[in-house]
Amino acid sequence: QVQLVESGGGLVQAGGSLRLSCAASGRTFSSYTMGWFRQAPGKEREFVSAISRSAVSLSYADSVKGRFTISRDNAKNTVYLQMNSLKPEDTAVYYCAATNAFITIPEMKRAQEYDSWGQGTQVTVSS
Repeated sequence: QVQLVESGGGLVQAGGSLRLSCAASGRTFSSYTMGWFRQAPGKEREFVSAISRSAVSLSYADSVKGRFTISRDNAKNTVYLQMNSLKPEDTAVYYCAATNAFITIPEMKRAQEYDSWGQGTQVTVSS
């Protein structure tokens, strides 16, 4: 497993932007598929975005397509989530997740495929 620490959350007005970062420990970051999930109060955790080891494959939830961009810097052991045009419904705790298993693109959307999770960072979008 890898240790994950998210940062970059905060309070922003609707239409604004935030960039989340997730820093990973260890020397094998490039062997991990990374994902972002979120959980709003009273709701189940949901998939947001994921990126494969070499960044060749990207996946987004329909609700964030065209607004969010995932990227990674393997030299810095960090994955990013650039969030633009934020909406109040994007308010949630955002979690970073990692797996070094070989998973398919559809599997990247499933929380159970990931075995390492960060502590989460709060994103609040005001209307």
